[in-house]
Amino acid sequence: MEIRRPVVNFILKSIFNTLCKIDCKNYVDALNNNKPLIIAFNHINFLEVPILVAQSYPLYVTGLVKAETWNNSLFSFIFTTYKAIPIDRRGAFSECFKKMKDMIDEGFYMCISPEGTRSKNGVLGKGKAGVVQLAIESGIPILPVAHHGGENIWKNIKRFRRTPFVIKAGRPFLIKCEGKPDKEKRENILNEVMGQIAKLLPENMRGYYAEQSELECKYLEFIQ
Repeated sequence: MEIRRPVVNFILKSIFNTLCKIDCKNYVDALNNNKPLIIAFNHINFLEVPILVAQSYPLYVTGLVKAETWNNSLFSFIFTTYKAIPIDRRGAFSECFKKMKDMIDEGFYMCISPEGTRSKNGVLGKGKAGVVQLAIESGIPILPVAHHGGENIWKNIKRFRRTPFVIKAGRPFLIKCEGKPDKEKRENILNEVMGQIAKLLPENMRGYYAEQSELECKYLEFIQ
């Protein structure tokens, strides 16, 4: 695994740098300056997870990937290389949570998309509270990350153009919460987390959390 990871990473970066003009210095610097972290990011299409992981090398970044991805032999090879965690979106999250916490303990950065499904058009959709639960139970800071540009990848490929792909990281934060939050409080915390992702996006892509991105946070404690 350790032998093939640099080889796979080199191939992926070469492909992505051919297809895209990637601006990610702010994101890479944030990873190098903070550890451990849960990386909470927006989900547009297939492109962002491999780019986030490849650009992070040699740091160990992994995350949740839908279980059916392993039905494709190429994707299975790639995501196994990066020790991605398969998730059955119909349920049974407790085992995934245990695996995520174990991998954080091993030194991995953990990527999670709270939206849980692709927006395709880049507009931020409603999140789910799993990231809040993981952050509270593990005590690990969240790094909000937003990217845009990938929504234009197919259009630009057809025109033989490179796609500008921007990755921005915000300020890492801890969740301030004593005990287990009830449903309402968990939703309020989630809104604040998603607002931090939204504020990194262009205004026309902030979607469901456009208003939240402008509000002060009650439950987030920024660590720098």
